[in-house]
Amino acid sequence: MSKEGLKEKALKGFAWGAADKVVNLVVTFVFSIILARLLGPEAYGTIAMLTVFISISNVFVNSGFQAALVRKNDRTEEDCSTMFYFNIVVSVICYLVLFAISPYVARFYHEPVLSPLLKLVGLGVVLGAFTMVQQAQLTIRIDFKTKAAISVVANIVSGGVGILLAFRGWGVWSLAVMNLATIVVSNIMLWTKVRWHPTTGFSWKSFHELFDFGSKMMASSIIDTLYNNLHTIVIGKVFKPASLGFYSKAKTIAGLPSTNITSVLQKVSFPVLAKMQDDDDRLAVNYRRLLRVSAFFVFPLMVVLAGVAKPLVALMLGEKWMGCVTLLQVVCFARMWLPIHAINLNLLQVKGRSDLFLRLEIIKKVLGVTVLVLTLPKGLVAICYGEVFSSIVALAINTYYTGKLIGAGFFVQMRDLAPTVAASAVAFFATCFVVALPHSLWVGLIAGGAVGLAVFAALAWVGGFQALKDAKSILPKGRKTKSS
Repeated sequence: MSKEGLKEKALKGFAWGAADKVVNLVVTFVFSIILARLLGPEAYGTIAMLTVFISISNVFVNSGFQAALVRKNDRTEEDCSTMFYFNIVVSVICYLVLFAISPYVARFYHEPVLSPLLKLVGLGVVLGAFTMVQQAQLTIRIDFKTKAAISVVANIVSGGVGILLAFRGWGVWSLAVMNLATIVVSNIMLWTKVRWHPTTGFSWKSFHELFDFGSKMMASSIIDTLYNNLHTIVIGKVFKPASLGFYSKAKTIAGLPSTNITSVLQKVSFPVLAKMQDDDDRLAVNYRRLLRVSAFFVFPLMVVLAGVAKPLVALMLGEKWMGCVTLLQVVCFARMWLPIHAINLNLLQVKGRSDLFLRLEIIKKVLGVTVLVLTLPKGLVAICYGEVFSSIVALAINTYYTGKLIGAGFFVQMRDLAPTVAASAVAFFATCFVVALPHSLWVGLIAGGAVGLAVFAALAWVGGFQALKDAKSILPKGRKTKSS
């Protein structure tokens, strides 16, 4: 594939991936507002207690095979079929384990409803295994148009199901059924659109080739999943379900811009950068450009979200959710660095260094657990501040091997991101100033957000930010420029 052709596919992939996330963000946000008002913090706290078990099961089912399949330029039909059969067998085993431990999970949290709830939610692990190859193939093709259509339809249908059940008084069960409905609808559409089915048997040769890379990714993912859910486990055990509901909702809202944009960047950048894996100079140029552009879009959104947290929660979720305002504000500053972490780790996958990926995950998680232990006695707010500290220190750790591999280490990246960080800080204080003025909540929300984003945009324009130039270079009107 030519450099220009690759750029065109990346541009289209990013455009459709972004469209997917924007539409889904609006859909899920609307549905989540309605469900949050109907169900309250306790229902969300209860369902959050099961997240770690489902997430770890999905890691075992995937076993890093998706990343291995995407990265492998000489993949065969045997590779795809092997991954398909492996996913299904492991998913069934994982579900049987979930079924068996469900009573003990309920006993651990002192919540009897968790036992039957886990048995139901766990079915999603098996259902999801049937379409992992199809998802990988869409990523390989950089076909995010199809992915966008599937995810939008699935979220609309499942959101409608969840709201209907919540109105009928199903409580936390409406959230469980909604999650399953998302997977079922996605599966039907993936099998219909991709039209792939296994045509060969299981190959041990393919398994060993994929697992050699994937096993380290799986180990890294298990560590990462356990760590990401450790706060949920501890808060669910030490505090009340409502407190976990506040924390869970704060992370969900903060994740709307950061997680969605990061997801698009990862899915599009991985297959594109993988094609440059043997050209370090070209890889470094495009890698640094990707970092600048991601920060340029994510940072201002996150700081403005933190600034308007109070009127946003009051208007959208209601007074019973005000306990998550401060948590949301602090978590925003931890989550804003998510795309930078993700892109740094993407580089290690692109270069095939899953061993380094695993090593970094272990080091960072030891740090995170230490910080959690130290902040736990101080309460939820202190735990969130601990996440901000861990995120910044983890960034320095993540960039160590980036510097070794392509010469773009911590200080190079910080120099690239410094203008965006400074402008975002000014935008945050401008947002807070407007929100604090005496006026209605709606005025505070709209005016505060508008002023914050306008201040950031003005500073970027006047300052001639390189990130702004990078963003312009990937727009359609910049296609005639020479591709890096």
